Amino acid sequence: MRAIALILALLMLPAVAAVAAERPPVDLELVLAVDVSGSVDIEEARLQREGYVAAFRDPEVVHAIRSGMVGRIAVLYLEWASAHENRVVLDWQLVSDSASAAAFADRLAAQPPMRGRRTSIAAAIDFALPFFGSAYEGSRRVIDVSGDGPNNDGPPVVPARDRAVAAGIVINGLPILNERQFAWGLPNLKELDLYYRDCVIGGPGAFFIVAEDFRSFAAAVKRKLVLEIADRRPATQHAQIAYPERPMFDAEGRIDCLAGEKLLEMYRRRIEAPN
Repeated sequence: MRAIALILALLMLPAVAAVAAERPPVDLELVLAVDVSGSVDIEEARLQREGYVAAFRDPEVVHAIRSGMVGRIAVLYLEWASAHENRVVLDWQLVSDSASAAAFADRLAAQPPMRGRRTSIAAAIDFALPFFGSAYEGSRRVIDVSGDGPNNDGPPVVPARDRAVAAGIVINGLPILNERQFAWGLPNLKELDLYYRDCVIGGPGAFFIVAEDFRSFAAAVKRKLVLEIADRRPATQHAQIAYPERPMFDAEGRIDCLAGEKLLEMYRRRIEAPN
């Protein structure tokens, strides 16, 4: 029996080596999941895209990549909106130095942004999951969700987050605070940073970085990427004060993770109400 087991193990070695060769090791498999829903206008979509392009051209981001144990990361860039509006803009790209980082930035800059309607963070997370382990073998796996509104379409966000965490994937966030009225009069959630804190991010060491508006997005993206790639956390995280008397919060100041769905329902009732 031992001889048979040894023979089988020896026969399997080429297959194991082939799989290892097909999936090179990296310090990080990073999915950048970017909101292009109806609340993001053309100018804001441009600012988001330019923020990521500038970040990958920045020497500080390249230094963080090169400082890892392996010295390279794999990055996939996708855009999302409604539950069935998810698109891979750039499939897995290996980034290991300034030349490959610039090549990633150039390819990204050449792609037109997608436009969608509603906001399904949950569907974006579920859409991202199967890509992990498909091309590279990362010591860490992260989905980075950026957006300016709460989940209001498709499945609820918390079970999707929990599925990702159970699969060993960390979810970090970049909420974009947006004070203007959304398209079609849909109300926004001003406490979006608290929503990301309580409902979106998850896994060991998960964190979020706030963009105060779209014009500060590029600086927030760079800071987030440097921390994320280096496997560090911000010393402090901006978060607004929760007011428990508001209907979207519980008595302990945690936000309702169905806030986006409830805001959409309130909007529908308002527009359907007789004058």
